[in-house]
Formats: sequence, C-alpha cells, structure tokens
Amino acid sequence: MLNRIVKTGKYMDTEDKQTLQKVADTIRILSMDAVQKANSGHPGLPLGCAEIGAFLWGEALRYNPSDSNWLNRDRFVLSAGHGCMLQYSLLHLSGYKLTLDDIKNFRQWGSKTPGHPEFPHTDGIEVTTGPLGQGVGNAVGMALGLKILGKKFNTNKHKIFDSKVFCLAGDGCIMEGISSEASSFAGHLNLNNLILLYDSNQICLDGPLNECCSEETKLRYKSYGFEVFEIDGYDFDAMKKVLDELRSDQSKPALVILHTVIGKGSPHKAGSHKAHGSPLGPDEVKATKEALGLPLEEFYIPQAVVSFFEQKRVKLKEAQQKWQQKFDEWAKENPKFYQEFELMANKRLPDGIEAQLKSLEVEDPIAGRSASQEVIHMLSKELPFLYGGSADLSGSDKTMMNEFPIITPKDFSGRNLKFGVREFGMATICAGLYRTQMITPFCGTFLTFSDYMRNAIRLASLSKYQVIYQFTHDSIFLGEDGPTHQPVEHYASLRTIPNLHFFRPADTNETKMCWLAALKYEGPSAIILTRQKLSNLPHTDVPYEEGVGKGAYIIVKEEGGKPDFTLFATGSEVALAVDVAKQMSKLGKKARVVSMPCWEIFEDQDDDYKESIIGGDLGKRVSVEAGVDQGWHKYIGLDGIAICMESFGASAPASVLKTEFGFTSDSILERILNG
Repeated sequence: MLNRIVKTGKYMDTEDKQTLQKVADTIRILSMDAVQKANSGHPGLPLGCAEIGAFLWGEALRYNPSDSNWLNRDRFVLSAGHGCMLQYSLLHLSGYKLTLDDIKNFRQWGSKTPGHPEFPHTDGIEVTTGPLGQGVGNAVGMALGLKILGKKFNTNKHKIFDSKVFCLAGDGCIMEGISSEASSFAGHLNLNNLILLYDSNQICLDGPLNECCSEETKLRYKSYGFEVFEIDGYDFDAMKKVLDELRSDQSKPALVILHTVIGKGSPHKAGSHKAHGSPLGPDEVKATKEALGLPLEEFYIPQAVVSFFEQKRVKLKEAQQKWQQKFDEWAKENPKFYQEFELMANKRLPDGIEAQLKSLEVEDPIAGRSASQEVIHMLSKELPFLYGGSADLSGSDKTMMNEFPIITPKDFSGRNLKFGVREFGMATICAGLYRTQMITPFCGTFLTFSDYMRNAIRLASLSKYQVIYQFTHDSIFLGEDGPTHQPVEHYASLRTIPNLHFFRPADTNETKMCWLAALKYEGPSAIILTRQKLSNLPHTDVPYEEGVGKGAYIIVKEEGGKPDFTLFATGSEVALAVDVAKQMSKLGKKARVVSMPCWEIFEDQDDDYKESIIGGDLGKRVSVEAGVDQGWHKYIGLDGIAICMESFGASAPASVLKTEFGFTSDSILERILNG
C-alpha cells in the first residue's frame, strides 16, 4: 500500500471538536480582519488551514507559551510563510508575547507581525520563512539536531529529548527544488521525529495547480522513505488518529497530505487563486463571516476560546515542570553528561582558545583549505557543539573531522554529515541545526556553488543564525577546472548580504583567527579558502584584537613620511601585494600594505581606528583581489586602481592564469607606476 488514506472515525469527544472548531473560526476572523485592515496579505491559507492550526495548538503540539525556548518543546515551522496570520493568530490565542494590537498592526512598521514569520522578531517563531520550501529544510535540520541530541544525552531511564518537528508546507513548497533536496536527505537518515503536513489545496498563486504540476507527490515521498498518510484537512478525528499514532510510534519521517480548500468559507473566492495573495475585500469578509455563521465584529475572540487556552496553558506548564523534574534527576545521576550538556547549551568558548589556536602547528606553506581543516580538527576536540559536513566534497573542501564518525541512519553519535550533492538543502538544514539551540554547524563546498545556497545564506543573515560556511577553491587560481568553477563575482555577491561576515584569510595565521572570529560572532560567517598553497606572511601573527579582530590592519608599514602607494588586499593576493611593496622599496617608493580579511568587522570599528587604516593621504590607493572590483572603490576612491577580474576566467594552469590576468608583481608594478 503506497499511502494510508485515513477514513473518518470517532476518536475525539464531540465537545472537544466543537471547541476546536471555535478556535478554527477565531483564526479565520483574526486572519481575515488583519489582512483586510492592512489591505495586504494572504488570507487563503489561514482560512483553508484553520482547523489544522486549531488541532495542532489545541491538541497535538507540546509547547509552553511562558517559556518559548523550552528545549524539549515540539517545533512548528510554517514553510508556507505567506500564511503567517494562521500562526500569528494561534500565537496570540495560546498566550505567547503577541497582543491583539500586534495582530491589528499586521504588516505595519515596527509591528511584531511582519508579512512573513521572522526569527527572533516574534515570540514563538522558530525560523524565518517565506521563500517557499526553505522551511522544509529548516525542519529537517531541527529534526536531525534533535536526533543528535537525543542520541548524545538520552538514557534508558531518562529521555530528555523526545520532541517532534511539525512543518506545514503548501503546494509551492512542495514544488520548489529545496523540498526535494531536504526531504530526500530526511528520508535517507530516517528522521522519525519529522512530520511534514502538506496543505494540498490544488491552487497556486497563478491559478489551479494542474496548470503547472501533475506529479504524484505521495509516490515521490514514498520513494524518499517517508510514510505517507492522506486525510481530510477538516476531519479532527482523522487528525487525532494519525498524529497520536505518530506521537507514540513513528518509524519513519511522515508526510501527512491534508486535503483543504483555499479561502474556505469565502462565498466568491474559496477554492480559487483569488483567495491566495490579496485581501478578500470588506464585502467579501462580511459575506464570509455570514456564510460561516460568525460574528461580524472585527477581531472578535469568543470567551470560550479564551477559556480553552487558559486551561491549556496550565496543562502545558505542568508538562514542562514534569519534564524539568525528569531533567534534574538525569543531571544528578549523569554528571558527565550534564557537564557536556552545559557546554553545548551555553556554547562557551574555552579560556585560552586564542592561545591554543596560535600554538597549533601547521605546515608552511599549506593550502588555505588544508590549514582550515587542521583548525577544525583542533576545535572539534574542544567544542562539543561543533558539527559539520559537506555537499559531497569533504575530501576537497576539507571539512571532515577525522576523529569523529559520520552520522548514519542507524547511528546519530557522529559529528560529520554527508549532505550529498544538495548545497541548498545543506544550507537550510544547517540553519535548522542551529535552531536546536545547542549546535553550531559548519558546512562546506566550492565558493562558486555558494550561488546554490544564496537564499538560505540570506535568511541566515536576516535571522543571525550562527552558521559557518567554509568555501574553498576561492579564485581563478584553482586552475584547469575553468570558468564554470572559478569564482569572480562571488566575493562581491556575498559581501552585499547584511549581517554576513565574509572572511578571506591571507595565510594560516589569519585562517586561525578567522575561525575564532566566526565562533565569537552571533551570526553567520563565510570563510573563503584557497586550493593553492600559501606561506605565512610577516606581521600576520598578531593578537586577534590587533589583526583579524579589527577586520583590516597594516602588515607592511612605509618607512618615514606618507606612503607613495597603499595596497589593500585579501586572501592569496596579500602576499602578492607584499611582493609589490618590496619591489617598490627597491625603486625608492614608499608603500603600505593593508590586509583586509573582513570588511564587515572593519566597518564596525571606531572612527579613529578606521582613520588610521584608510584615512588621510595614503598616496595612490590600489586594491589587489582576484575578483570583480565592486565595493573596493569605497576604500581606494574613484581614482584608485583596482587590480581585479573583469571576465569569468579561463581553463589553464594557475601559473598561466596569473600572467594572463595580470596577477604578477611585474604586471601590477607596470600598471600602477605607469597608469
């Protein structure tokens, strides 16, 4: 049997179903009115999924509104984030820090109810969602993280991690390729704590689903290794039967297909794409309320619903208190486990971690990617919360932690993840791993493939998830693979993302400190590393707070008076800039070299420091970086010289590419002295 069609039966008391129906109708009232008041939003999903939401918050989910960060709570992810009024309504009704005024200010400046869910902006929101399908990946990451934590800390006597991850996705999420990547990975690892709820209403924003999609989704998910259920999205009995069964005995990740009607209740727009992304209109809101037998009063919440959630909160609080008693017993009986738990929960960096990094012996010269791997090996022994993986490139991007096993479907005790060729999925899963609150994830691939991950990196940056991206093969100097694999626009592309710290270390000394910076930063970081070998440079072996911790610093100081030239560089081109400065000295020219491993950290420095690095008369300013020049003129001025890439590169040995594209000291000297 390919899927289980669950037929109606009596599994709930009539009175309980009547109460949940009142909750569902209240969701419809709040959602319609909020969208209409804002004159903007998506009423279709909240109207169509109101019963699903009512059942989840009223019956199925384990949570505590007074402690939204309770570690063993169930996680709910609204992948179809445009339908956020469903979630906002339930967060308000169930008692999170979201007021009725917040609901009334939907999509307004400064409100806690933005147009799509944002973490940590709104209490109770687990992850930022909206770009369709990414929430599925986030949910897979959370489920994976909870499996890891359960394996690490649960004992036969005490299961302190046993929660579920619920993700509500729509037709758009299911069609997006990211859901395929993430779901395939979830099926491979047999994540039997993941429940994907599919709001199957057969409508897209542009019209009926059958105009653009005719796949058998249930067969697709069966092939991934999911157990598939199919129910009426308005049948509380069927919901209870399925979700109770999954709570007590889930052997595989589950897809629950819920057949719904978009915009349910709207006399003229239900079942149509017209209900998807626009307010119903005042007349249609009134007609919908009348058709459903609901009060016409705006933002009406019946006392029965208020009382229901008041009683519910008491039970939920008691459930957490029972868990806390179990946790306290576990901590007392397992002091070593508890000590590691504390380290992971606080993500505390050991005292002296900078000194440890500096004392780490690494061969010289060495490729940036290999130097980083040595750092990862050291950090993995010191930081139990560090987990990492690669999109099928661990041998090339050097992300494997050799002293720890790979996580497999039958063993979650490892620290290494093989994501397969799923770059976008990897990035969304890492965001979910971070949101388990006890894991700092890193992931790797070639820099050019960061384009596959970009939207996930963007959401991580918006939300300030501490995810570390290790991108290798960082320039045209990877050589013969050619322009398909040679990144030239990627530095500029990633630097444009707010909140993302972009690091391009010049040598092993800077690589060590870039990792320290990433671990200190409460947000995402991208560490960009070479394939070719680099030698340690003079003056990069400085304290963190004098070098990478400043974002930019002087490594070659002109002797006497102002410099004739100041060269700014990153990564492998810093050594080239140093060579140019040496040749200038032989020609009687004074040159300064500034290494700029992280523009974002530099921009956070005080004005006095920035003035000491880039202010005043620095002579002719020159940037040296094997990427496009976008962004550099902020530092070198409009009349500065940018030694950069102006094409996509070429397939040839690195030595040839250096000559052909002007990245030799002789060609740079000729250009800046005669230009």
